[in-house]
Amino acid sequence: MCVHRCRTFCRITMASVLKETAGLYETLKAEWNKKNPNLNKCGEILSKLKISLLELNFLPTTGTKLTKQQLILARDVLEIGALWSILKKDIPSFERYLAQLKCYYFDYKDELPESAYMHQLLGLNLLFLLSQNRVSEFHTELERLSAKDIQTNVYIRHPVSLEQYLMEGSYNKVFLAKGNIPAESYTFFIDILLDTIRDEIAGCIEKAYEQIQFNEATRALFFPSTKKMTEYAKKRGWTQSPDGYYSFSSQQQRTEEVTIPSTELAQQVIEYARQLEMIV
Repeated sequence: MCVHRCRTFCRITMASVLKETAGLYETLKAEWNKKNPNLNKCGEILSKLKISLLELNFLPTTGTKLTKQQLILARDVLEIGALWSILKKDIPSFERYLAQLKCYYFDYKDELPESAYMHQLLGLNLLFLLSQNRVSEFHTELERLSAKDIQTNVYIRHPVSLEQYLMEGSYNKVFLAKGNIPAESYTFFIDILLDTIRDEIAGCIEKAYEQIQFNEATRALFFPSTKKMTEYAKKRGWTQSPDGYYSFSSQQQRTEEVTIPSTELAQQVIEYARQLEMIV
């Protein structure tokens, strides 16, 4: 008798939590789909939903049998969480959400209808790894995808092309790719990648030249405005002479450090920038 009452009580409690979770998700979805969602409010709801999903065992664990509806609900929550993390510029949070989502995308791919956001988020994960220079992990994740997706899916093809440009040293193509992103969410990680490339180019310029003209530096570093160039030069400690040339604070260390690869890369990038300017 006691066991029966206990089971009945548990079912009622679980049903209550399930109803509350579904209501929270609808509230989250309504806020998220607004033109300018309140990110703090979304974050608060996501925190509550993660607790509810754990209470309901909706996040896949060994021995837990979940219905298709439960899996889809959990997947939808995690997808919003991943995209929310990008808007909040919270990289660790994005990485945690993606780690959980892979279970739904790969382990349950035969049981669930394909998510409309799957390829976008898997492509974002590739771009994230690329922006962190985690190339080995990038290729590991790529191996989980079909050849068709790699070759034809716009969300996957974009980071794959970027990695190819990086391997070729075709930095101009990487910068041009920013104007051809498949979704606005890609901007965050591609900006991180471009900043990393700029730092590498700037380092090569510092080793290869004694000084560089302002306009030449702006082109070589692919800055869209002189203001951005000025801010960047200040950050690196470059000083500008009255005649418009930058010299570098690391100049005293330069004498014995100049290498042919640095000089060639700097010259190649500057030439790319000139060609790009002519095309534009």
